[in-house]
Amino acid sequence: MLREVTPTLWIGGETDCAAALAMQSVGAGKWAGILHACKYPCHARILGYGGKVKLESGHPEYLAALRPGHLYLNVIDPPIPLFRVETFTRALDFLDACAKDPLGRPALVHCNQAGSRAPSIALVWMAKRAELLPDDSFAVAREVFLTRVPGYVPGAGLVAFLTERWKEIR
Repeated sequence: MLREVTPTLWIGGETDCAAALAMQSVGAGKWAGILHACKYPCHARILGYGGKVKLESGHPEYLAALRPGHLYLNVIDPPIPLFRVETFTRALDFLDACAKDPLGRPALVHCNQAGSRAPSIALVWMAKRAELLPDDSFAVAREVFLTRVPGYVPGAGLVAFLTERWKEIR
């Protein structure tokens, strides 16, 4: 499911992330950075919670945990919008930093299945920061994005959030 969206930005699923991490562990890293857009397993694993262990909303890394070359987001894909503008801002800042990689390596944005969260973050970055998509509205940006990523099917919560809060994301 690994897919190039731009030369500096790829999207993928959980298996693509696992392969990328395995390559990095042997010094064959292709990526400027990896943005993990999934609460489970990535955010939970890096912060050591899950099962009976909960992460309190006041924790400094509740929304996002930054590690060298990685940003772990605490996001799920519910049918109602539970997202925060701050989460998207952190993701866009991370992707901006990756786009300046001196070796010209791309960033990988992944979620569990590569269908909703990862491509949505890619879409927002392309419209808001890279100026590769129109920034008029989510609907307009989505229409153009679908020409690059035809299988893009964002969850209902993401559609509602990005439609309602589009102008607030910078």
